[in-house]
Amino acid sequence: MTTLTAPSAAAPEHGLDVPSSANASVQGGSSPRAEKIANTTVLALLFAAPALVCLHFAVANDLDIWWHLSTGQWILQHHAVPRVDLFSASMAGKPWQAYSWLFELIVTKLFLRFGLVGIATYTSAMVLAITVALYHMIRRLQADFSLAVLLTFVVGYSIGRLYMPRPWMFTILLFILELDILMHVRKSGRVRELFWLPVIFALWANVHIEYVDGLLVLGLAFVESILARWWSAAETRVRPSWMGGALLASFLATFANPYGWRIYSVVYDYSSRLATPGGALNKVSELQAIPFRNVSDFTILLLALISAAALAWHRKFVLFEVGLLLFAAVVSFRSQRDIWVMAVAAGIILASRITSSRKTAIRMPKFATPLAVTLAAIAVVAGFPVMKVNNSLLQAQVISTLPVKAVEAIQAKGYTGPVFDDYNWGGYLIWALHMPVSMDGRASFYGDKRIDRSIATWTAEPDWASDADLKLSGLVIGPTKASLIQLLRTDSHFQLVYEDNIAAVFVASK
Repeated sequence: MTTLTAPSAAAPEHGLDVPSSANASVQGGSSPRAEKIANTTVLALLFAAPALVCLHFAVANDLDIWWHLSTGQWILQHHAVPRVDLFSASMAGKPWQAYSWLFELIVTKLFLRFGLVGIATYTSAMVLAITVALYHMIRRLQADFSLAVLLTFVVGYSIGRLYMPRPWMFTILLFILELDILMHVRKSGRVRELFWLPVIFALWANVHIEYVDGLLVLGLAFVESILARWWSAAETRVRPSWMGGALLASFLATFANPYGWRIYSVVYDYSSRLATPGGALNKVSELQAIPFRNVSDFTILLLALISAAALAWHRKFVLFEVGLLLFAAVVSFRSQRDIWVMAVAAGIILASRITSSRKTAIRMPKFATPLAVTLAAIAVVAGFPVMKVNNSLLQAQVISTLPVKAVEAIQAKGYTGPVFDDYNWGGYLIWALHMPVSMDGRASFYGDKRIDRSIATWTAEPDWASDADLKLSGLVIGPTKASLIQLLRTDSHFQLVYEDNIAAVFVASK
């Protein structure tokens, strides 16, 4: 360990000094060339490891991916985006916007080309891209290579549970790119990179609804630029005209989607439902608060606490970073799905506030990062055959958790819907049966009342038989051990036609 020193020229002016272990290699006599090679190797491992771990635990039985695939298939067939519901039995024809249509198109193309391996390819590729973008952002704020690698690893580890075939992967990536630009421009005053923000938001508004988080952070940067003239806590070198122009251009860029300004009606509806205390959307596991049951949960909390401590170390209120941390706390501790906001915010704060004691940093050659990315990509591609990640393996995963055999029995017998199903299986049944269902993973579309009603029926509440969707159904498909399934066994209005250890199928009497 070395002594604490003042921040290096490449680091922010205000920081928390920490010793750097990287000095040891220089003082010990290792050559700069050897260290460059070693650092490039470390980078390649840093980039490849999360994607390879994700590939090892490849998820092909995600509950939501199936209705996304169905939507993407419809888009390919009709060369348009849906504007009304396509999948629900009781809500068919009601206004609905596929706000993640571009994501759905991408994963459907991958699925049609590679099968279930295409889904694993999407997830692994996005994890690799997120890791590279995260390192690039942190490295521009942190002069010490070792600290940059460590922070990248910890932040990436803390959000590992989110590495799934979902559109929020794009949100994580684009949020990192946005903050990378904002932090660099604010510190350097070089506004050229701001021109990339409208491009980012134009893409973002077509892949995931949480582009609004990015707009809020950009708005915070704009407010900071206004206050910078009078308040020393606003540490930015960008004039309000530039930041305001970037905000306006980015906001207008979000209209570059098939639904135009109407996409904001989805934003409003979704936000209002999440804000409802005790709403049914709060019963969706990924929208619930962090349970603090595993190491990654506590890693998020630790990152938040250390970030707050780093900001308080120099006893000066810093508007943008403090505002970002508060925003991250509200969003991330409210919903497990949004823990990435805190992780990325903490990564930025720690990278910019912790400085290294290393005085003679080894400059990495320009080709080091591209070379490391290339090597990591090769490793990920090689990981598929090495780990035997193929369609047979992934299909077995699907069969073990979803009602694949029940669907085959329904198709063999020619039974018809509408289908009464539970929330978890609706997406798969949409894809596999091509029949209208009573419920699927589009929680914001169905709303609190319908989700509450479905849960009450499947848990066999006293008024279960009065469920309008159940009365409308021609088929009932549910987990074999579900409470409703046990009641239907003795109900003369339904006949059991198939059962295995995963699912049971009933046909409604005419």
